[in-house]
Amino acid sequence: MGPRAIIFHGTGARPDYIWYPWLADRLRSRGRIVEVPHHPGINTEPIATFLPKVLAAHTYDEDTVLVGHSGGAALLLAILERLDVVAPQAFLVAGYCTQPNTEDEPVLQERYDWDSIRAHARDIYFMNSVKDEFGCDADQGRAMFDRLGGTLIVRNDGHFTSETLPIVDQLIA
Repeated sequence: MGPRAIIFHGTGARPDYIWYPWLADRLRSRGRIVEVPHHPGINTEPIATFLPKVLAAHTYDEDTVLVGHSGGAALLLAILERLDVVAPQAFLVAGYCTQPNTEDEPVLQERYDWDSIRAHARDIYFMNSVKDEFGCDADQGRAMFDRLGGTLIVRNDGHFTSETLPIVDQLIA
């Protein structure tokens, strides 16, 4: 088995949405085993009951790169907090750790163990835009970066809904 990657879609999305299949194909072409699971419970089911299902549904090891978009990026915070391995890289694209807008956000936890999250990702990247139509903007990226370190990339790409996302492809080792 080769190195793995798991791409978690955002709220109300699906595996064949926007850049997810493109990135999966790019990673497969480089020898990664890629999962792009469909988790319709992302940000609809409370994180306390949803997270155990997600943790049990996937295998995480020292070669598993994690990518999350929007609600999937918020989910990655909870996943990283509870992993028993250190992921080589985690990418939170249009992620957030606090209420980004007026919508209900059941994917968010009341509090996070930031030290535990930091301990379970060797390299963590936050990609946020100056302005994001859903509130997952550069201020959200900065809030996570201030707590976790890593690399904060600020773009002007809205909610990152294009068909490709070359910067993430280029950064994945």
